[in-house]
Amino acid sequence: MPEYRVVDAFTERPLAGNPAAVLVLSDEYPDVWAQGVAAEFNLSETAFARRIDSDEADYELRWFTPVAEIDLCGHATLATAHALTQLEVEGPYRFSTRSGILTVERRDGRLWMDFPARPAAEVEAPEGLTEALGATPGWTGIGGNNDLLVELADEDTVRSLTPNLGLIEALPSRGVIVTARGSGEYDFVSRFFAPKMGVPEDPVTGAAHTVLAPYWAERLGRTAFRAHQASRRGGDLELRLTGERVLIGGHAVTVATGELDL
Repeated sequence: MPEYRVVDAFTERPLAGNPAAVLVLSDEYPDVWAQGVAAEFNLSETAFARRIDSDEADYELRWFTPVAEIDLCGHATLATAHALTQLEVEGPYRFSTRSGILTVERRDGRLWMDFPARPAAEVEAPEGLTEALGATPGWTGIGGNNDLLVELADEDTVRSLTPNLGLIEALPSRGVIVTARGSGEYDFVSRFFAPKMGVPEDPVTGAAHTVLAPYWAERLGRTAFRAHQASRRGGDLELRLTGERVLIGGHAVTVATGELDL
């Protein structure tokens, strides 16, 4: 019976950050089985890591929302690396994924993920965006995997936002990242909504920060940031933009372990 862990990512305390289910497997598995397991956990993402024989990577890593497989997921990658440390697997960890080879290593008390930067290109705000957000959009672009990036007026606007998720789902994008310059200990704050992918609001989204880091680097004139995703659970990320890559650092905590009767 396969073992699983539920790991809260981008937090040092349980019941915060973004929870992901992690399964470390030795054998191949059917796609329909993985999708069913992800739907059963009903978390924003479930990660499936499988040991492979390759010169480039140690594990195949795939991520599933409750309704679909996705190309890139930060918090579930962080959670997988954390699970491997608990299984006493020595890092750095090299994962073969839909987004290429991703590596994670422990440094300075954090797990650091090396992801591709995915900067946004400016576009005209799509019809219905203001009504969907309940706020006036500023700069608007498309980045990542067809996600809208929208700068809002200030941190308070981001934190208090109550979007119409039905209208968000109707927009011509996979999801919507909203962001604003930070007013205190954080350089910027953000939130991410993806009801099309079965994720009304993602608590903390590592992949969104591959879009956010180059955006704020251009505006703030630096390449190192402390960021906060201002969902109800919330989470903190350390970011370093290095050319066409983004290093994303964070903590993780295991909150549950068990076996699937499958």
